[in-house]
Amino acid sequence: MGRNLQSGLAGRERLRPVDLARAHSLSTQAVRNYEEAGILPAAERTAAGYRVYTPLHAAALSAFLALVPGHGHGTAAAIMRAVNGGADDEAFRLVDGSHAQLLDDRRTLQAVESALRELELTAGRGAAGSGSGAGASGGGSGAWPEGGSGWGTRPGGEPGTGAVPRPGRGTGAGSGPGLNVGPGLSAEPGLSAGPGAGGGSGAAPPSDGGTFIGPLARKLGIRPATLRAWEDAGLVRPPRDPRTGYRVYDEAAVRDARLVHQLRRGGYPLERIAPLLDRVRTAGGLEPLEGTLRDWHARLSARGRALLAGAAELEAYLRARG
Repeated sequence: MGRNLQSGLAGRERLRPVDLARAHSLSTQAVRNYEEAGILPAAERTAAGYRVYTPLHAAALSAFLALVPGHGHGTAAAIMRAVNGGADDEAFRLVDGSHAQLLDDRRTLQAVESALRELELTAGRGAAGSGSGAGASGGGSGAWPEGGSGWGTRPGGEPGTGAVPRPGRGTGAGSGPGLNVGPGLSAEPGLSAGPGAGGGSGAAPPSDGGTFIGPLARKLGIRPATLRAWEDAGLVRPPRDPRTGYRVYDEAAVRDARLVHQLRRGGYPLERIAPLLDRVRTAGGLEPLEGTLRDWHARLSARGRALLAGAAELEAYLRARG
């Protein structure tokens, strides 16, 4: 703790714990706690054992309180402990880390905005193409920019035979390019059950609109297994067709899949995408997110200014310390 050296205080301004507390709108116990945590330098003691602080302690406390808004309490405390322990390089590394995190958060926001713009464009193209004469019964769900149903319809918009595929069996039917699911694997509509499984019996559209996993995977240029992985992670929540039990990607599920796809292409891990999708779902769609995005921008700007303010106070403390 502090040194019991009365002579060490000669010629220096003495501050009581209550003086620091009042100047920073804190309790005296909080000041003592900060000292014990290493956020403040150890206080010297009078002969009677009372703590005596100096303007250097006041500068340290000002620096810590200025660092908290930008870095968070834990990182701000670690920065001050490093400085007070003579590990300036470690303190600067922690400061750099917070700036790097802010930059990464800005990039995430930019990727989100880019993904949302792409979703708005595809939604607009879907609305424009929904009446373009695809002509397929059950087509034009609005989930696709081209307006077609994506069920593997025959040329001219004629749907397939309308046969309902049974769960756990390959459709083996007119599903377009398709993807081989391999022997022994259950195929969902739009997936080829393997070599030689051609034919013209296209799968019927879901009873309540939407699209199956195969057509959606092809639209996004990914494998159906990727969509299933996103579903397992809770990022995409397709309901099931009541007749067949197959996944049916409705408008909301398609939106989520497209958003996840954009963010994954930007290199963002699944665990960082989940909170964003929760915002989309809570807002009820993309349009209400405008306010959320403005708030996000404002928070990032506030953090940037807070980092600057904290750096200024930390530099003042470093100069005072000498």
